[in-house]
Amino acid sequence: MFERNDMKKINIIGVPEHFNFPWIKVIERQPLKDEGIELVWHNESRGSGAMNHAIRRGEADLALILTESFIKDKIEGNPGKIIGWFVKSPLVWGIHLSSLCPVQSLSELKKPTFLISRYGSGSHLMAFLLAEREGWDPKSLQFEEIGNLDGAKKSFESPEPKIFLWEKFTTKPLVDQGLFKRINEIPTPWPCFVLVASEQSLNQHADVLKKIRDMVYDEAQKFKFSLNTSQAISEFYGIQKKDIEEWLESTSWAENNNIGAEELQKVIETLQNLQIIKNVEIKPNIFVDEALVNLLPTKLS
Repeated sequence: MFERNDMKKINIIGVPEHFNFPWIKVIERQPLKDEGIELVWHNESRGSGAMNHAIRRGEADLALILTESFIKDKIEGNPGKIIGWFVKSPLVWGIHLSSLCPVQSLSELKKPTFLISRYGSGSHLMAFLLAEREGWDPKSLQFEEIGNLDGAKKSFESPEPKIFLWEKFTTKPLVDQGLFKRINEIPTPWPCFVLVASEQSLNQHADVLKKIRDMVYDEAQKFKFSLNTSQAISEFYGIQKKDIEEWLESTSWAENNNIGAEELQKVIETLQNLQIIKNVEIKPNIFVDEALVNLLPTKLS
C-alpha cells in the first residue's frame, strides 16, 4: 500500500454543478489508491474559459468543459484533446435578468449587454446563438466580465437590463429567492460537455485517464437505476429535489468512447456561421485523442 505522500495526483477540474456528481462519487472512493494514484477534484466556478486555461498550462490533468468553448479554444492553440463525451444531452441555459429590472421579455431588448464569466466561455459564446435566434446584430452585443455566479449576483443588485446566461437548474435557487429573473431559455444544439485531457497528462499516463473515464461512465449509468440519486444530488448542491428530478429526466451521460464526427462538425460549422472562428476547413479528428476515442464518421442515433 502506498503512503499518501508517495501518491501520484491526477488533478480533475469542473464547475461546482450537479452534472459533475458522478465524478464526486468516484473520487470519494479513491478507486486507484492501491495503484498509488490519488484523484483530486477542483471546483472552478469561473467556467469553461478558466478550465481551458488550466488545460493549456498543464494545471489540470482532466477537465469537464463545455463543448463549444473547448472547440474554439482548441482551434486557437489549446494542446489538450477530448477523450470522450461527458454529458450527451444539451445544456439548457436560463436567460436571466436582475429581479429589479423592469424588462419582462426578450422582445423589449434590442442591443443587450451580456454578463459573461470570461471571454471564450459558454456564457460568452451562447450570447451569439441567442442573438441569432432573436435577430439581434451580433456586432452590437456588449459584454461585461463578471467571473462567476457571485459576480452575476453583485451585478444584479442594479436594475440595468443585463442578460446573464447560465445553466437553468444551477440558478433556480436564486430565481426562487427572487434574486434572478428568468425570462426565457436556450439549449445548446449539441452534446454539452466534453472530457478534455492535457497534453502532458496524455503523454505520461493515458492508460490511467482511460481507466478513470470508464469508471465515471459506469458511475453515471448507475444513476438511472438508483432511487436515491435525486435526493443525493439535491442535498449536495442545494437544489430542490423536484428540480433535480426534472433535470435528470432530460439528462444523459456518455456510456462509451464513441464520438460522431458529425456532432463535432456541427459545432464547428455553427461557430463559423456566427463568425466566432475562421471559416476554413477544420477536420473533427484534430479535437480528439484517437487512441482513446472511437471517432465515428456519422453521429450515433
